Parts: sequence; structure tokens; C-alpha cells
Amino acid sequence: MKLHELKSLLTAHPDKQFRLLLPGGQPIPIALHVTEVGHVRKNFIDCGGQTHSQESCQLQVWLGQDTDHRLSSGKLAAILELANGILPGDDLDVEVEYEDTAISQYQVASHAVSDEALTLQLSGKHTACLAPELCVVPSEPSSCGCGPKGCC
Repeated sequence: MKLHELKSLLTAHPDKQFRLLLPGGQPIPIALHVTEVGHVRKNFIDCGGQTHSQESCQLQVWLGQDTDHRLSSGKLAAILELANGILPGDDLDVEVEYEDTAISQYQVASHAVSDEALTLQLSGKHTACLAPELCVVPSEPSSCGCGPKGCC
């Protein structure tokens, strides 16, 4: 989901509670706080020597001890407005950072609007080889997975 899509949803449903579902369908407790809105830029090189760049808007979600806390969609829209000075635009992908047993980052897969809530369904992020034409997936677990250029 792009940031402009999230902002549109939030402003269209300002009085609804904001909720998040983890990839397995478990809800993040409704007492969540959005403690950070960040512009994340990642510059990197893959195992084949090609450089890449990725940018996103990252929402850090935290659970405090105030279990009666509820975040409305309108309140999150206001928080995002405060971040306009650090976000380069609204065409960024939105990611959610949340700590359960480990700190994890999730993409937004879909959304649903009910009578009481705006809910975002999160999906996992996955690693992959970005230079598969250079790397060879070993058929034997003990063999080297390096391709002709020794990328691994």
C-alpha cells in the first residue's frame, strides 16, 4: 500500500479505530501506539555487484502499559501529517515495524473497513537472491552455491 492510499483511507474514516492484523491473522492488540513515522532509504549492493535503492514510509508500532489506549484513524492521519516534513512524498510504500518475539517489518497486503474499524492486513517480507543468473542453487546441501563469478 502506498502512503497516499493509507492517508485517503484514514481521512475517509476518521472516527473508526485503527487496527492491524499480522500475516497469520492474529490481531496486534488494539492498545497499540504508532511511536514513529520514518522515511527509510536503503542503498545496497547485491551478490552480483549491482547497486539498488529502496525507500519506504515505516510506521513503528508499540504496545504500552496503557491497555485502555485506542488509536483512531483520524489520530493516525494527524500523526502522518506531522511527518510531512521528513517524508519526500506520498508515493512511498508503507511498512509496519512491530516487536512480538522479535522486531519484524511487514508490508500492507490489504485493508478492510467495518462499522467500528479500519483494519490493515499485514504480510511478511521475504529475502531473495537479486542476481539469480549469477548464482547457482546447489543440488547438494554441502556443495557451494557460487556461480561462475563467485557471487556468494
